[in-house]
Amino acid sequence: MAQRPPLFDELQQLATEQRNPRSMEIDTASVSTILEIMNAEDHLVAQAVGTQLEWIGEAVDIIVHAFRNGGRLFYAGAGTSGRLGILDASECPPTFGTAPELVQGLIAGGLPAVFQAQEGAEDHEENGARALDEAGVRAGDVVCGIAASRRTPYVIGAVGHARTLGCKTLFVTCTPRESFHIDVDVAICPVVGPEVIMGSTRMKSGTAQKLVLNMLTTASMIRLGKVYENMMVDLQMTNAKLVERSKRTVMTVTGIDYDEATCVLDAANGHVKTAIVMYLGDISRQEAIERLEKASGFVRPAIENKTYTLS
Repeated sequence: MAQRPPLFDELQQLATEQRNPRSMEIDTASVSTILEIMNAEDHLVAQAVGTQLEWIGEAVDIIVHAFRNGGRLFYAGAGTSGRLGILDASECPPTFGTAPELVQGLIAGGLPAVFQAQEGAEDHEENGARALDEAGVRAGDVVCGIAASRRTPYVIGAVGHARTLGCKTLFVTCTPRESFHIDVDVAICPVVGPEVIMGSTRMKSGTAQKLVLNMLTTASMIRLGKVYENMMVDLQMTNAKLVERSKRTVMTVTGIDYDEATCVLDAANGHVKTAIVMYLGDISRQEAIERLEKASGFVRPAIENKTYTLS
């Protein structure tokens, strides 16, 4: 009789590898019933994420502190988790006007793994450590491991190596906090329950991870002054849609018409935040820039010519 490897027994115990009693009949269900089951299970995801807001908040504070002191955020994951990290990182520059280096995603297997599974790439801790070194991770950066099962060697290796480099470390997983024993600064553990299809963590677990990553970067960017009211004001006018969104934002905030918004944006070198402060403060571009610097990048105090310090 073949001896079972330790991994077999470990997988049996993972929350992400259990069978879902609510989808036991899904294999012969009608399409409408399949979709109803999936939709009902998806409703549980936001509730699970809601239980983790305290820890997500702690993680945001760590990220903001790093950003304000020259640090960067690196995601490290494999498979779906790695792709979600890359997705979140890639969306920050066009949405918030950040440098591409500020938020980066690392995935087991490298770039090819974004498009096609690279089997075995996640199975070695040294691969995660090496990826950090190749990316130039240094003290002052933040490394966030993403692994639904919390056991992925690539991710564990990356997070462990990050601590030796002097980085703050975060971990997003869909296993219970009481079973999480990896040494990190903050663990975020939304437990979504068994997947509709056993072990298919691209489903509820992936959705939960996406929600958490949305919160981490969006809340951090808000705390950096990249949002005014509930509008993006540091977006980059890199395509036709973003050009028109920029004009609409200036029009919405100031009440001016399309042509005038175009002129103001031109005078602000295409920067929405500067354009708003210029127009509402009735000041030059240079003075608007100086006010924004004094206000730590926040639009409200810049309009009022007030100093603002992030608490």
